[in-house]
Amino acid sequence: MSKFSAPHFQTVEAAREYLEALRWGAERVCPHCGTVYASFATKKPGVYRCQSKGCRKDFSVTTKSVMESSHIKLNVWLQAFFLMASSKKGMSSHQLHRALGITYKSAWFLTHRIREAMRAGGLLAPMGSGGAQVEADETYFGHLDGQPKKGRRGTSNMNTIVTLVERGGSARSFHVDGNRIADIAPILRANLSREAKLMTDEHGSYKEVGREFASHDTVNHSRDEYVRGDAYTNTVEGYYSIFKRGMKGVYQHCAEKHLHRYLSEFDFRYSSRVALGVNDGERADLAIKGAAGKRLTYRQAN
Repeated sequence: MSKFSAPHFQTVEAAREYLEALRWGAERVCPHCGTVYASFATKKPGVYRCQSKGCRKDFSVTTKSVMESSHIKLNVWLQAFFLMASSKKGMSSHQLHRALGITYKSAWFLTHRIREAMRAGGLLAPMGSGGAQVEADETYFGHLDGQPKKGRRGTSNMNTIVTLVERGGSARSFHVDGNRIADIAPILRANLSREAKLMTDEHGSYKEVGREFASHDTVNHSRDEYVRGDAYTNTVEGYYSIFKRGMKGVYQHCAEKHLHRYLSEFDFRYSSRVALGVNDGERADLAIKGAAGKRLTYRQAN
């Protein structure tokens, strides 16, 4: 059976019904004013008008979402969401343009909008609550523009990424300026519970801030120490393995200004992986739900 055999992948009408059920459920909500089920259908398919006296605006299921003002058919949007959510190492715009039969330019913009939908938004709960173990590490990714940064050599010529992974849970990645205490400490303080059990390598930037958490264990990679009891960073290094294989093998090219979007994509898939009981269809639905309340214009994406 084809992966696109479901009705909402086949027609625009079925896709719209699927999206409305996913975004609104039984109660249609005006995205302009938030009024619940006080709207009526207009003569335009899928377009409703708010009955609130202070609003009276037209809207559809894509209003105030990454799909707003798009000329791509809704069922094609859903196919793209599924493909990007189910591809462990990602799916390039070239792959998507061939698979969906749309132009490369449309596929490129569509992939960036879906990455925006995958971005974790709002106030996030701190990682490590209840004494959970969180691994932190940094990696360097060779300058993604393919152009060396002026006057820099070695790892200073590369983009620095810091990632936090809660064992058995989610991942959060950040594109930072470097690996100094000033770059790393604010991320740990903003994202970790004080109850967290922090696990890192011997990098000095973690030493001082590590005292602020329930415990801080390290392994010394320079001395070939990778596991000491519960102390290890193998989980976050596994995340980096997936990320780098995807970036090098699938995407190949990425401008530095877009790196945060790719990190959101890999964080999203890792945090809703099969090991946590989320299948491909459910992961795609989570991404679609994340599309609400977000916009990304062509100018912003460039």
